[in-house]
Amino acid sequence: MTLRATAAAAAVLAATALIGLAPLAAAAPRGPVPQPEAATAENRAAAMRAATAPDTLATLSRFFAREGKVSLTAAQPRIEGEAIPVNHLSPDFVAGRAGAPVARLEFLASKAVSSDGQQAALWTARTEAGWQVVNIATGDDEFRYARLGAEKLPGGTVFREPQIDAWYVAGGGRVLPLDEDAVRAVGAGGAGLDGYRARVAAAYGDKLPGSAYAARGGAGGYAEPAVADAAGTPVEAFAGGAAVLALSGAGLLALRRRRAAVA
Repeated sequence: MTLRATAAAAAVLAATALIGLAPLAAAAPRGPVPQPEAATAENRAAAMRAATAPDTLATLSRFFAREGKVSLTAAQPRIEGEAIPVNHLSPDFVAGRAGAPVARLEFLASKAVSSDGQQAALWTARTEAGWQVVNIATGDDEFRYARLGAEKLPGGTVFREPQIDAWYVAGGGRVLPLDEDAVRAVGAGGAGLDGYRARVAAAYGDKLPGSAYAARGGAGGYAEPAVADAAGTPVEAFAGGAAVLALSGAGLLALRRRRAAVA
């Protein structure tokens, strides 16, 4: 199943498969917990422990076997490489706060691989109960765009604008696109940092934490209904904390996606 890359995250979740794992789902708290500012060695190690825990591997076996592509016993999931940071557009940057970086750490991703070659990303975040896996997403987006960003702009910050599911790399005062959604947003040549901020401020400035939109309950994270900007493009509001944690109360969600990268 393919999802439109420009669909809001709420629409994505409406089409996902719930694979509810009682131990992990019950352990994950409902309240958002701010994520650390950097993916330190300690944080990566904690994320790896969560990703390789027996309960997580058992869930991965069910995940990879959910459509009959491989049997539950034959899935034999493994974790490859170390956890990588996944950054999202920062609400502080959108708000124009002095010195705010364009993106903030949202979660760490670990690559899971099945015996038959299926791939998935384990989203691991810091919760009130410690580092936990809060979502499983099919494919290798997080790792592929990290690689593309490093090739396109060595030393840059790879990040996602989740409201339109666009991936970028930022550095040297520029924001460069890594996929088709980002090209539609900033053009093939990218945009200056100030120009990019003006665009996202216009799109999301009235949907930040503390806004009237948030007060109405509209900024609760990925599970909220989509809204549209002036051009009719679906957008997602910012959550008050790590948006991924909005998934925790409902159990693990299998997010299916297929993305188109640009060279």
